[in-house]
Amino acid sequence: MKKALITYNLNPEVAKELDGKIDYTLPNKSGFRREEVLEMIADFHVLVPNFSFYTDKEIMDKGTKLELISNFGVGYNNIDVDYAKQKDIAVTNIPNSVLEPTAEFAFSLLLAAGRRIGYYDRKIRVPKGLSWGLYDEPGLPIFGKSLGIIGMGRIGQALARRAVASGMHIMYHNRNRLDKAIEEKYNAKYVSLETLLQTADYVSLNAPSSEETIHMIGKKELELMKPTAVFINTARGNMVDEIALTKALKEKQIWAAGLDVFENEPKVTPELLKLDNVVLTPHAATKTLEARYEMGLEMVRNILGFYFDTHPISRVV
Repeated sequence: MKKALITYNLNPEVAKELDGKIDYTLPNKSGFRREEVLEMIADFHVLVPNFSFYTDKEIMDKGTKLELISNFGVGYNNIDVDYAKQKDIAVTNIPNSVLEPTAEFAFSLLLAAGRRIGYYDRKIRVPKGLSWGLYDEPGLPIFGKSLGIIGMGRIGQALARRAVASGMHIMYHNRNRLDKAIEEKYNAKYVSLETLLQTADYVSLNAPSSEETIHMIGKKELELMKPTAVFINTARGNMVDEIALTKALKEKQIWAAGLDVFENEPKVTPELLKLDNVVLTPHAATKTLEARYEMGLEMVRNILGFYFDTHPISRVV
């Protein structure tokens, strides 16, 4: 029987899907540390990292029996995919279960940052923390405003669907232009990245992480944005120069931001924590019990599909 090492606390009900088919090992309480994985991996055919566990050359070299890395995450920047390919180790991810939760959360951040919901909540708890005046400390509207989506893939399109329903206008930038039918569905306009940054009222980063997209939003790009612009990131933290973004927020170069991912998670740039014009969440876009259950199920079914051809799999390499 093939053996799987699962590095995090997978829902026990989900794990039961593997019973009698795959011999799996789970951590007792918290997830396995890297050192523990390195000690054990030689005996396993499958490794299941979560999105914060980096699987590199050292782990794959120690895992002499490894055939599959079944990632608990839609991205795979936590895995050295090129080296896995060299070692003939398959890599799978879970794009379906994270789709709606991530788009939902991105739109929640957009609303929270634009309408200043987090700010109002914090300040109203403090005596005389804010003014109740009719025109004091206003937020920004959503209806009738433009949303620029960087990365109009499945999550970007799910975000666009929510935004259109709220009366927003969509522009987007992709490596490749979408089919006309998809553009018409969202009345979306394809523009250059420069045009998007210069003209969008709200900017949402939804592109996949890669070596080419590291710091794709930095000082130069932030300087292009409107002083009333709101920036949202639910993609990956390393795609944004966090120091440059912090400076832009502090100096009111852009109006606000909503961030669910950070460059050095779980650490957050200390200066960001002091700012009132940013909403911060702990990589929580998929953090509902339902979403985490479905994510686990998709990951497990990738394993079963790989070995038994019982389910379609989301294969990266």
